[in-house]
Parts: sequence; C-alpha cells; structure tokens
Amino acid sequence: QVQLVESGGGLVQAGGSLRLSCAASGDTICISAMGWYRQAPGKERELVAAFTSDGGTNYANSVKGRFTISRDNAKNSLYLQMNGLKPEDTAVYYCRVVVPTFSILGDNIYWGQGTQVTVSS
Repeated sequence: QVQLVESGGGLVQAGGSLRLSCAASGDTICISAMGWYRQAPGKERELVAAFTSDGGTNYANSVKGRFTISRDNAKNSLYLQMNGLKPEDTAVYYCRVVVPTFSILGDNIYWGQGTQVTVSS
C-alpha cells in the first residue's frame, strides 16, 4: 500500500508561483510512475505533469514552459513547481502513483487527497 499526502496549494494572483509537494509512504520501492493531475469543478481530471515509467516526463500542453515536475527519491517526494499561474490553472491538484502488482491484477493506482490551487485574475 502507498499513502500520498499533497501540500503547497493556496491562493495566488495571476502570474504568481506555487510549489506543490507530494510525500509518499508505504511500499514506495516499486513505484513505476508518479505524476500530478488536476480537476476543476465540472470538469474531468486531467494530466498536468508526470514522470513516466522509463524516467521521462510528460506535460500537458497548457502547462509546458510554466510548470516543472521534479522528485527526490531519497525522500519519496514529488514536486510541482508552478510559475506564471493563470486563472485557468485553478483546480484541485492530485498526486498519483502507479505500483505494479506483479500479478494478473495489473497495476495499482494511488491518489492523494488533493490540494486546492486558486489563481485570481
């Protein structure tokens, strides 16, 4: 089992910055992918940025050049540096990890509780 706790959300003005953190605990050694998703009211949850299983990164087109995903493996932590925030970035941001089950059940997907990011105009 993996537990995820996000932090760092808040209220900022357009053009401001925030850094989100996600602390993972539990069976973290076999995590194959980690990323950030967000969900605005009335909308589907969408990918923001992620580390892929091969160590690469994947960003939503809307955040490329503004957001940077990083990680600290020693601390089992994931970060999202968000610069040049826009009102459309307002959403609840969720940390997501993928852990293979090494069985026919396939992967387990774990989500954090979410942290609110609000960007005012």
